[in-house]
Amino acid sequence: MAAHLLLLVAVSAVAVLLLAPPAGAAFPRVQHPPKADGSLAVLAVGDWGRRGQFNQTLVAKQMGVVGQRMDIDFVLTTGDNIYDDGIANTSDPLFKECFTNIYTAQSLQKPWYIVLGNHDYTGNALAQQDPTILKVDSRYNAIAKSFIVNSGIVDFFLIDTTPFILHYWNNSKFDWRGVAPRDAYIANLLQDLKHALTESKAPWKIVVGHHPISSACGPGNNTELQELLLPVLKALFVTLNIPMHGDANAIQSHGADMYVNGHDHCLQRITSRDSPLQLLTSGGGSKAWAGKFKATPDKVEFLYDGQGFMSMRLNKKEAHFAFFDVAGNVLHCWDLTK
Repeated sequence: MAAHLLLLVAVSAVAVLLLAPPAGAAFPRVQHPPKADGSLAVLAVGDWGRRGQFNQTLVAKQMGVVGQRMDIDFVLTTGDNIYDDGIANTSDPLFKECFTNIYTAQSLQKPWYIVLGNHDYTGNALAQQDPTILKVDSRYNAIAKSFIVNSGIVDFFLIDTTPFILHYWNNSKFDWRGVAPRDAYIANLLQDLKHALTESKAPWKIVVGHHPISSACGPGNNTELQELLLPVLKALFVTLNIPMHGDANAIQSHGADMYVNGHDHCLQRITSRDSPLQLLTSGGGSKAWAGKFKATPDKVEFLYDGQGFMSMRLNKKEAHFAFFDVAGNVLHCWDLTK
């Protein structure tokens, strides 16, 4: 009897969680359908905006080459888009110097979906989200601090990780307009993400943020994201089917397939030791070669302490990923299947 009571309590708790409405500030959504053949091709790059310096121009050139070869649909940026302190306003010439004048290849004249990094937050963080910036460069889609790109075969959940990092909070350089109070902001973000992951029908679910959860280079593992965000990405919701005689349990995952980040200026693939989650770093858009390495509890499959970017090609059942360096060489590639 006690066991059945506990089971009913667990079922009720899961049902409440699954049926809970989204928070008041639910993520905006952008529809970006796949190609006619049902595939989607994407590049991901982070930590790039340095007026072409530190090999940013070389990375941009190879992104153009690979982008043309793959016929990419859009570009994801993992934050720290404009160094050192973001932009002052939408007319700031630094925006063109770091973005428009650098990513000139025809294949890169596609939408860029943007998350903010900590360096973007030390400037006018709202300026990069201001719709008038699209009049400066129509590619630059910072829809909101957190939003979803729906493509049918994959949902990308772009989330704002900078407010999670506690030691930033008391720094007067950071632009916290629209964020404070921090605890409520983070709680709503996590609730919205949990609901969106649960409701997503896409075969692939990819979360994109600036800061790493688990990393073997640069600043390394992030305690706040490990405690607050990681459980949402790994979440397993149990659907219980209890017939009259015997019992049968079906377990369905509503977590993420992977988390893609920047912040650490390297290219990196890590697999979780206790879940299917893959943790990917694409933060090599410009300055790199820091030579700083850290221990991480997860399994490091690949690590390159240099500049470069990542590509993804996905359909309903298969996904192919690759890391490229500034010369366009494939450094590491792998496949996943559904």
